[in-house]
Amino acid sequence: MNLSAIIFMVLTMLAAVFLSVRMFDANPERLEPERDASGLEKPLLRFHKPGCVTKADLPPLLIITLAAAVLAFLNLGDTKGVTSWHTFRNSGEKAELILPEETELGSVGYYSGATVGSYRLSWSADGETWTDATLEQTYVDVLKWHYFQPEEPFGRVKRLRITALRGDTTLGEVALWDAQGRRLAFQSETTAVGDEQDRVPEEESWRNSSYFDEIYHARTAWEHLTDHKVYEITHPPLGKEIIGLGIRIFGMTPFGWRFSGALFGVLLLPVLYIFLKLMLGSTAAAWCATAVYALDFMRFSQSRISTIDTYSVFFTLLMYFFFYLYYTQPWDTPLRRTLLPLGLSGACFALGAVSKWTGIFAGGGLAVLWALRQGERLRRRGFRQELMSYFLPTIAWSCVFFLLFPVLAYYVFYAPYARAQGVSMRSAEYLKLILDNIKYMYNYHSGLEATHPYESRWWMWVLDVRPILYYLHYFDDAYQVKAAIGACGNPLFWWTGLGAMAAMAVKGVRGDRMAWFILAGYLSCLLPWVTVERCAFIYHYFPATVFLALALGRCLRDCQRRSLTRRDRTGIAMVLGCALLFGLFYPVLSGLTYTAAYGNALLRWFGGYWPF
Repeated sequence: MNLSAIIFMVLTMLAAVFLSVRMFDANPERLEPERDASGLEKPLLRFHKPGCVTKADLPPLLIITLAAAVLAFLNLGDTKGVTSWHTFRNSGEKAELILPEETELGSVGYYSGATVGSYRLSWSADGETWTDATLEQTYVDVLKWHYFQPEEPFGRVKRLRITALRGDTTLGEVALWDAQGRRLAFQSETTAVGDEQDRVPEEESWRNSSYFDEIYHARTAWEHLTDHKVYEITHPPLGKEIIGLGIRIFGMTPFGWRFSGALFGVLLLPVLYIFLKLMLGSTAAAWCATAVYALDFMRFSQSRISTIDTYSVFFTLLMYFFFYLYYTQPWDTPLRRTLLPLGLSGACFALGAVSKWTGIFAGGGLAVLWALRQGERLRRRGFRQELMSYFLPTIAWSCVFFLLFPVLAYYVFYAPYARAQGVSMRSAEYLKLILDNIKYMYNYHSGLEATHPYESRWWMWVLDVRPILYYLHYFDDAYQVKAAIGACGNPLFWWTGLGAMAAMAVKGVRGDRMAWFILAGYLSCLLPWVTVERCAFIYHYFPATVFLALALGRCLRDCQRRSLTRRDRTGIAMVLGCALLFGLFYPVLSGLTYTAAYGNALLRWFGGYWPF
């Protein structure tokens, strides 16, 4: 570990400790009682009065959102990838490529489609004597460019044949280079393998090929769109169907299958800003906390890869936002006026649950807050008075919103499974298909015994000590220039946010109900992983990070209230510090090239546990 990396890491730790102490305030929030005309206090109608969004909030909200959008979509992936594929319907089907003349062949490139298979590559100079080799297309090879060179040189070649070794195999473009590295033109009756030669890259990279779990989720999105039987069934379908929306618009290209994730990663920010403004009533605290979250490494890199986590986090934030609107209503709010925010929260819970099961974890916090809310209203209004007119109907409606809605969501969003297997959605067979998949998902995740070099446990996520590396490519034999994409937290945000969450715990013990609200959301996303023994990764902490932002915003607002001039600089210091770290780590979050010397000097924290 380089001395400069140690210094940078220690300075960040000290800054996080200083800011946490600066923000720590154990005093709970209490609503000031209103007084009538004679000066007597009126009974409190609620424990928290939400703020409101004003015109003054529009500039910071737009600036943060637009800046995040530019960074999210900038260099997201190729927009003109290979989109026409040839499907080998049967084993033994061939595609033949003919060169204009005999040429000393150097290498063969091919873009694998979204299905698994293998091919026999044969080449000949005279059309009589052929040499064979095997081109693999396993599940880890889909949607990628591959480059083949035999152990012995090709020699002079006039004809090539690609023979499918299994049916229903998709192959995109094929490219040929001579021994000097010059691209070769060829003719083929199989049009799809040679009609997009202008889209052939010189080498495979994350820009033109899938990486990490995109081999599952982008593939599944394509399978949904084309009514193919789904390969990856370890997660519910909605996240992959949202990925498919980007593919419908931009095609089956890296930009297309990453578009929806990037969009939802950006949309997290205006939702968070409005949430913070309503909760805090402070524009300054709202924009500072939102800007810090916009600069989080996890939010940035996780939303730019075509996986399903961002959708689960988005719906988790929305379900808590709408529940907050319900949670903070006056005690005497009529039942009918409580149903809209409660129903919207249930709908978002359903969408989160059918995106990824981490959305169900987050629902545990809502259940606790729901019980606290009902208990408080019954205590304030009287059990007998509220039992029939409010409490029992609320239980009934909550069952509809948080039980029936998820059931309906599962029923609706499994439709691609039915289409692919020719099953009617009105049949018992369709219901069995859904239940069998739910059982399979549970058995898969509960019994998973896989290992991974970047796996980590929950306490490592909290401390931000073990990132995950999604992509790594060296550009020279000496390993001096490379590109990488990893996911972890912006350490200043995560460490200071942890201090802010500790403050929420103390405030909650002292009776601060809004602190309990934030803490319940955070713990519901984290605690289920405490007892999990299976292979897990730091991105499983992603849903909890939105609550770190809420806790941070709350503490920044408290700093402003303690300041006599209301010009506290803690929030600005946080934003600037997070921006500095984001800029420092930007190459390993976005896939840009950087030198090994740069990575060793500044990015290899925790004794090289950060693999950058």
